[in-house]
Amino acid sequence: MESPPITTTPSETQLIEESAEFRTLRRSFRNFAFPVTIGFVLWYLLYVLLSGYAPALMATKVVGHVNVALVLGLLQFVTTFAIAGWYARYADRRIDPSAAAIREARGAVVHAPREAAE
Repeated sequence: MESPPITTTPSETQLIEESAEFRTLRRSFRNFAFPVTIGFVLWYLLYVLLSGYAPALMATKVVGHVNVALVLGLLQFVTTFAIAGWYARYADRRIDPSAAAIREARGAVVHAPREAAE
């Protein structure tokens, strides 16, 4: 005996993922995240490579006992926090409104973390 073919209806999640609005939202995120991530990784690798292959440059004194290596190392932290702030602003302007519109259009019950906290 042959069983009838199983037909499934797309779930709400699948419908959202296949929508043009969601694809635009993902593209907006990728257009920010990928270049910034690549840039930061290259900046970090530059620091590591300079530390390994240019110790004389990294040991150069800038002010007092502060050398180039220390300055570049601290700039890694500054860069991390700057990127986090930049992303927060970018998400507030470009990603969050689109995500809220998708949720509203689909009648989703899921709330953004900020909305849930309020």
